Amino acid sequence: MSEYDNIIPYLREETLTAGTILHHAYEPINFAYFPLTAMISLVSIMDNGSTTEIGLIGNEGMIGVPIFLGGEYTLSQAIVQISGTSLKIKASIILNEFHKGGVFQQILLLHTQARLTQIAQSAACNRQHKIEARLARWLLSVYDCVLSDELLLTQEFISNMLGVRRAGVTIAANALQAQGIIRYNRGKIVILDHKKLEETSCECYRVVQNEFIRLLGSRRG
Repeated sequence: MSEYDNIIPYLREETLTAGTILHHAYEPINFAYFPLTAMISLVSIMDNGSTTEIGLIGNEGMIGVPIFLGGEYTLSQAIVQISGTSLKIKASIILNEFHKGGVFQQILLLHTQARLTQIAQSAACNRQHKIEARLARWLLSVYDCVLSDELLLTQEFISNMLGVRRAGVTIAANALQAQGIIRYNRGKIVILDHKKLEETSCECYRVVQNEFIRLLGSRRG
């Protein structure tokens, strides 16, 4: 019996609705989630209520890394940003299988390293790159999570995730639309040209993709 076979009986498929909080900051994480079609953000919340996305998880990853790292909880909030399905499993099952070692443990640790690369690169990106390039990078990452060219995303939501003013997102989105890269209207963005979107993106998108390939053998998405 493979290690995957050990956890199959405990996996449950759930439909996750946008806006659902999977775990709050400073609260024990009781379940791990492996998104299938849903997109989940790890969000840092400041005292004044402002939010910034620090991690984006789709079908390549999981929610619940502190479960096996031993920290029990995290300082960020996990919130569903795009509705879809996910596999759900009790934290105790994940922890038990992790402690057995083997391939399952190795994959979880390599995924954690890839996730740390994503978070670190996002922090550098937010400091070094212009909003248009950051928006292009973020849209590519969102596509990788849900594998759909039609993305239900408002400018207010994007500004919160990127940690920039809404006016800046408007200018950047209009620039991408003028180049025929995206079409934006009433809270929906449609990606029209993936090649041009990647060319407009900063190098951060490729850096993260290459690290996922190196560590896990496949790119995000």
